[in-house]
Order: sequence, then structure tokens, then C-alpha cells
Amino acid sequence: MTEIKRSHAETIQRSLSKRYRAEKRFRAYGMMAIAFGLLCVALLFVDIIGKGHKAFLETSIQVDVTYDAEVLGITDLQNKQQVALADFQGLVKKALQKRFPDVSKRKEKRELFSLISSGAGYELRERLLRRPELMGQTETLWLIADDDVDTYYKSIGSKGGAFTGRTSELRQGWIDQLEQDGAIRLGFNTTFFTSGDSREPEQAGIWGAAMGSLFTLVVTLTLSFPIGVSAAVYLEEFAPKNRWTDLIEVNINNLAAVPSIIFGLLGLAIFINFFQVPRSVPLVGGLVLTLMTLPTIIISSRAAIKAVPPSIREAAIGVGASPMQVVLHHVLPLAMPGMLTGAIIGMAQALGETAPLLMIGMVAFIVDIPGGFTDPATVLPVQIFLWADSPERAFIEKTSAAIMVLLAFLIMMNTLAVVLRKKLERRW
Repeated sequence: MTEIKRSHAETIQRSLSKRYRAEKRFRAYGMMAIAFGLLCVALLFVDIIGKGHKAFLETSIQVDVTYDAEVLGITDLQNKQQVALADFQGLVKKALQKRFPDVSKRKEKRELFSLISSGAGYELRERLLRRPELMGQTETLWLIADDDVDTYYKSIGSKGGAFTGRTSELRQGWIDQLEQDGAIRLGFNTTFFTSGDSREPEQAGIWGAAMGSLFTLVVTLTLSFPIGVSAAVYLEEFAPKNRWTDLIEVNINNLAAVPSIIFGLLGLAIFINFFQVPRSVPLVGGLVLTLMTLPTIIISSRAAIKAVPPSIREAAIGVGASPMQVVLHHVLPLAMPGMLTGAIIGMAQALGETAPLLMIGMVAFIVDIPGGFTDPATVLPVQIFLWADSPERAFIEKTSAAIMVLLAFLIMMNTLAVVLRKKLERRW
């Protein structure tokens, strides 16, 4: 009998040991999966930061610019037509010719004049319009270098060697001479944060796309939050439990899993083709993203309402409150932190969407900064998509830098959602 008990105990012990070993393996697999996921995310961030951090710097060249009325062809600064047709780029060429007087051949001159961005002329025009007294005077300025010069100068001293690209040996010599004279430098790239899109990489910025994203999200939040909360309140507090409400609930849950491009097709068919809303404007973008984020906000709002204990409702009804007063004065205030969390997560999802906005034409090349909800605009994810498809090497770092900015906004919004949930939610 004793032998039987001992055998039975040994069998149980072996079984328990086997289960413990299986549990340890399962935990180890889970930890390995988490570690692998974190490693992939870390590699992604390292790659993006490695490619994009230099986009926050820009190369500038120092030149002495003389505002020569003869070169400009201006006799009256008040004449808008003369100013518009003036050869401000000629001032840049004259300044470069003055710094490198030995350059005389046409081909060499063409390469010399390409050291500085073609947008420098617009900067000179703005300066002269702001300060008319500069006419006839000489001013020392730092002007933005061409993208090829910028890429080459940033790559000097790198482990893989300088990237010459389309920078000839002649231009490399001029850059070396400028560096010896202290006439070329790297500085913070304000253009990246203050200008819109451009065909020239050194002139391209994210401000236009950022404003487009802002206007689009304002429309999305203004429409989706009140509609989503109202729908959640009705379904949880007032809707009768029958086949129709069950059908609505199933469809809301299904819509949360529908690919975002379907909402873009829906917006194209309804808002643009039927209601004739202009393409590529934040208004139609906000309407499309409202349709996409509504299921997320409704589901999270219903979960927040369900989390409010029934005793709160019963106590309010016990002191004579009407069903509407119970909802407005007690349930909604207590469920609002969860609703805000869901809304912020929905807005973060909308901020990172590209596919539905491509379908409604927000992929257009927009140079001007949008000033309202009906001005042509693009958004940050679409801007990244456009730059990633550009052949110039300088757009690679612009793309990565724009991704870094977008990720920063997404991380901030998700962090805000977590902080609000931790700070405002109540545990019952």
C-alpha cells in the first residue's frame, strides 16, 4: 500500500514538474517575443533617426550681395510688375562671380551658380521689399545652398566617405575653399518647419502639411466626438434591446475593422461625386476621417458608460432625477475620462492615415500654406508618401525627418491618452 502511494506521489510530482517546465517555456517564449518586437522597433527608430536627423540642419553659403538696380531692372520699387519680373537671381550670380573671379567659362559658371539654391532670389526680393533702403547697398548674407551641395557637405567626414552624387570635382574644390574661408556652415533648418512643399529639396518644408493635418483633425474632432458620444449614450441608456439595436451594434463593431481605404472610396462617392465638395481640402478630409473614427469613439464611449456602476444611476433615480438628468449629471461626467481617451486614440489613428485621403485627392502637390478648411491642402502622412516617391537623394532625409515629426505627435497623443486615463478615471 505504501509503495502504491509512493508511486502515485511520484507520478503527481512528475506531472507537476512537467507542467512547471511548460509554464516556464511559455513565459520564456513570451519574453522572447516581446524582446524581438522591441528590437524591431528599436532598429526602425535607429534607421529613421540615422537617415533623418541631418534634415534638421541646412547648409548655408556666405556671399556679399549688392542690390544693383541695373542688374535687377528696377527703376521704381513701388511698381509691382517691375519687382515681380526683376532678376534677383542675377544678384546671387554676381555675388558668386565676385567671390570666385577666376571662373570664366560658361560651363564652369553654370556649375558655380548652382552652388546656391534657386530660391535665394525670392528671399532677396522679400528682404528688399521689407527694407527698400537696401537698394544700391551691399549686404553680407547666408543663403541656402543647393540640395546637392547640402548633401555633399553633410556627408564630409562620414564613415562611408563623402557622397559626391552630382557634385563634380570642380564644385568640391569650391566647397573646400569656402570651408577654408569660413564661408560655408551648417545651421538649424528653419525652412523645414516654416515652408510648404517644393520641387527643390532644400526649399521643402512640413508647415503646409502640418496646417492641413490641423484643419483636418479639427473637422474630424468637431463632428466625430459629439456624434460618437451621442450614439454611445443612446445605445447604452435609451435604446430598446431588440433585433435592430443588435444589428446596429454588430455593424458598428464590423465598421471598426473595415480597411481605411473603403472609407476613402465612400467619401469619394458621396462627398465629392454626389455633394460636389472640392477635392483636396481639409473639409472633405475631415468628413472622411469622421466616418473612419466614429466606430472607435462609439465603442470606447460605450465601454466607459458601462464602467459606471448601476448604483450611481439607482441613487440618482431614488432622489427624483429623470433618466435624462441621470445621464447628463451623473453618468456622462463619470464616463468622460474614458470617452476622452477613446477620442484621443481615434484622433491619433486619423492623424496617421494616408489611404482614405489619397482617394479624395489630398495627394496633390500643394506649395501654399492653407489658411482655412476649404483651401487646397495635404497632410503629414501624404506629404511623407510624396517625398518617399521623389528621386532626389535629399528627399530621403526629408522623408525620415517628417516621419520623426509625425511619430512625435502620435507618441504625444497616446501619452496624453494614458495620462488622462490614469489621472481622471475612478476605480469602483
